[in-house]
Amino acid sequence: MNTEDVEPDAAPESPTAAEAARPASRRRWRRRTVVIVGAVGALAIVCGAGGIATSGHLVAADGGTSSSGSAFGPAATTPRSTASRASSLSALSATDAQQVGVVTITTVLGYQEAEAAGTGIVLSSSGEIVTNNHVVDGATSISVTVVSTGAVYTADVVGTDPTDDIAVLRLEGASGLKTATLDTDADAAVADAVTAVGNAGGTGELTRASGAITALDQTITASDEDSSNAETLTGLIQTDADVQAGDSGGPLYDAEGEVIGIDTAASSGGSETEGFAIPIGKALAVASLIEAGGETSGITIGYPAFLGVETSASSGEAGIDSASIGSAGGAAVIGVVAGTPAAGIGLVAGDTITAIDGTAVPSAAALSTALGDHAAGDTVTLSWTDAAGTTHDSPVTLAQGPAN
Repeated sequence: MNTEDVEPDAAPESPTAAEAARPASRRRWRRRTVVIVGAVGALAIVCGAGGIATSGHLVAADGGTSSSGSAFGPAATTPRSTASRASSLSALSATDAQQVGVVTITTVLGYQEAEAAGTGIVLSSSGEIVTNNHVVDGATSISVTVVSTGAVYTADVVGTDPTDDIAVLRLEGASGLKTATLDTDADAAVADAVTAVGNAGGTGELTRASGAITALDQTITASDEDSSNAETLTGLIQTDADVQAGDSGGPLYDAEGEVIGIDTAASSGGSETEGFAIPIGKALAVASLIEAGGETSGITIGYPAFLGVETSASSGEAGIDSASIGSAGGAAVIGVVAGTPAAGIGLVAGDTITAIDGTAVPSAAALSTALGDHAAGDTVTLSWTDAAGTTHDSPVTLAQGPAN
């Protein structure tokens, strides 16, 4: 992954909604870029010196993959603007009313040896929380603080939808919580006054930033710095409020103090501030699907099952002679996470996974799809070929993976 410094002084250009975005916790922000504003915190290498190629994937049995940029990337640097609002003498704390029904979220990214932080909104008195998917992506444990009371809870993942960047959490043992006041009328208009509230900089304190709606129904693309793993978010509210890293999942309030959106993305440079929020009506529609347990191609219920290999679509990238794989292809392993089921059965970088339960796996994508039919605790028979061309078969019990 590229960790270039900020570009030298040139005539600054304002970012547009069409420009690429990327997770704030995983990349150094560069100018003229729209970024996903989310979990802030250090991200450490866990694969050893030299890292692992950024085109690989850490395979979870969820029908999808998480990029190696998130699981095996270089140490993240705090964006220039991350702490500007949270630490500024002019920073404004959220009002008592703005804190009601809002939580701060801290996640442990166990496979990344890191922690991260974001914000969430209370949907029910029993502890259902809606936030951005990228706030909890990669989390192996989640702690939530109800800001208005200071109560701290352990949270479980009800489900995630990376496509719409929505996740629903449930607080263990919670009851009697005050919920946020939501405006689902979809009557927001350009020039309306708004206030973004969130855990800017991951300080654990809610701050606020005022502004106005500058556009509606906006589309942005979220991707890694190399333009891989792109996801398009549509129908967003655009604002000039100073939305920052750590605000993700937090409320965008209208002038009446009702939540009209979920802070999700922001520009990282240029002469003007541009923030983006998912309309609350759209967020609630996705949350309802998740709470109904309707696992679809876009929604994962609970935590996915986990194998623990990083794969590549290209066998050459893993140093594997393609002739040794054969015409059937396979999923080339370019990394194995210590302590995972894959490591337990002896898989190593340079192996090629060829089948699951006797069904051929012609590619990394096929491996992920095949694993997506299974849950944590399921035992499957994995077949693979090592770098010397020797074939192996072994049963393996899939673990509970990190949130995605």
